[in-house]
Amino acid sequence: MQNELIIVSDYCNKCHIDPSFIGMLEEGGLIELRVEDGEPCLLFSQLPDVERYSRMYYDLSINMEGIDAIHHLLLRIEEMQKEINRLHSRLRVLGEDF
Repeated sequence: MQNELIIVSDYCNKCHIDPSFIGMLEEGGLIELRVEDGEPCLLFSQLPDVERYSRMYYDLSINMEGIDAIHHLLLRIEEMQKEINRLHSRLRVLGEDF
């Protein structure tokens, strides 16, 4: 389990971001922190998301509400793309019947 986690303070020091930013992401429900040996930790699987959110926040000056809105829009786009793929598959099957 320890190999799947990175300590928040280590990540923040390495990436030069404020640890309170990670706290804001967690409060907003965008990431989940785990506590291991008394230290808040990120799952490695969340690192691409944290990196994306930090670029939005620090590089593009998008506030947390904006990041949350973008997150929900991206989830919606992903759901719609899955539905499109499902419908394409269904059309292919129906097209073979004719």
